[in-house]
Amino acid sequence: MAGLIIKPRSRVFHGHDWVYASEIQKTFGNPEPGDVISLKDFRDRPLGTAIYNPQSQIVARRISRRKQKLDQEFFERRIQQAIDLRERSEGIDIRLCRVVWSESDALPGVIVDRYGDHLVLQTLTLAMHQRRDLIVSALLKLLEPETIILRNDSPMLKAEGIENEIVLLHGENPGAFTVDANGVLFEVDLLDGQKTGLYLDQLDAHAAIAKLAKGKKVLDVFCNQGGFALACAKAGAASVTAVDVSESAIEATKRNAELNGVEIEAIKHNAFDFLKHHEESYDLIILDPPSFTRNKKTLNDAMRGYKEIHLRGLKLLNRDGILSTYCCSHHATRELFLQNVVQASVDAKRTLRLIQNHGQRLDHPVLPGIPETEYLKGFTFELAPSR
Repeated sequence: MAGLIIKPRSRVFHGHDWVYASEIQKTFGNPEPGDVISLKDFRDRPLGTAIYNPQSQIVARRISRRKQKLDQEFFERRIQQAIDLRERSEGIDIRLCRVVWSESDALPGVIVDRYGDHLVLQTLTLAMHQRRDLIVSALLKLLEPETIILRNDSPMLKAEGIENEIVLLHGENPGAFTVDANGVLFEVDLLDGQKTGLYLDQLDAHAAIAKLAKGKKVLDVFCNQGGFALACAKAGAASVTAVDVSESAIEATKRNAELNGVEIEAIKHNAFDFLKHHEESYDLIILDPPSFTRNKKTLNDAMRGYKEIHLRGLKLLNRDGILSTYCCSHHATRELFLQNVVQASVDAKRTLRLIQNHGQRLDHPVLPGIPETEYLKGFTFELAPSR
C-alpha cells in the first residue's frame, strides 16, 4: 500500500488524525487522489490508514490506527456505531439529529443529518465523495430512509477539488414538510430550500433559552428561520422580534410562526445596522450570527464584528436583562469569545453575570484530540445590578 512517512512532532503523534503537507517527510508508492494509504513514522513504524488528497491543505486524514479498507462493511460498521452513540445519548431523538459527524465518527468528510424519513448527506472529502454509492447503500440498509439528498454546498469542497452540487440520490423529492423539535414545528425543504431551515446543533440552546423567556420582551438577531424566536414565543414571551438580512429567512420565520400559532414580528434588516440605530430596549436578546470567519487570517476582523454586536446588544438591554450569544467558528475559541463579550461589557459600562454555558448537541460529538470537531460555543449572561 502506498503511503506517507510523517515527520517527528507532527500532530498525529498528539492525538490528531490530520496530516498537513508540511508534516510529510516522504511519499512512497505513488498514491492517487482519493486513495486509501498507510501512514508511518520516521522509524518506519505504522501509524494507521488514511485517505489521501494532495490537492488539499490537509493531505491525509486518518480513518483507522490499523490497516483498513473503505468497503461496504467499513461504512456499515462505522455508521452503525454512530447510530448507536446517538441512541444512547440523553435527549437525542434518533429521527431528528446529526447521525454522522465527520471525524467525530471516524468518517472524515461525511455528514448525515436525519429529518424523520429523510436524510441529507454531505461528502466533503474526495475519498468519501468517490465512495458515496457505498455510503448510500449503507444508509439504506441501516436506516431505510424514503429519501437521501446529497447537499454538497459547502465552501470546504473547493479545497478538496469537489464541485458543488445538490442532487437527489434516492427516492423522490419530499418538498417542504414539517418536523417537530422540542415541541416547536419547523418547515424544512431539504432539496430546494436555501438551507434546511433547522440547525440541529442548536436545539438544546433553543430549549434552554425558552425557559428564560416567559413574560419577557425578546429580540432574536440573526434569527435565520426563527429557531430561538419560535421557542421563546411558544414558552410565553410577552413579545418576540426576529431580525435577519435574508428575505427568505424572514419569510420562513413568518411561516413557522403561523405553523405554531404564535405572533412574531419578523423584520428584514442588516443586523449590525439594526442594533446600532434601534432605540427600543428588551429583556432578552439573542445573538446567533453565522460564522464571521472561516480561517485564521480574518480572525481579528471577525472578533471586531462580534464585539460590535455585543456592545450594541448590551446597550439595548433592560435592567436585569439577559444576553445570550453564540459563535460557530472553530477559529474563535471559547476563551477568546468570552473575552470578547467581557471587553464589550467594559465599553458598555455593564457588569455581566454568567448563568449558562452552551455548546453543540451530543449528536455533534467533540473529540478533544481533534479540536476542529468543536466549533459551537455560547454564553448566557444576566445584567448585574449597577455598581
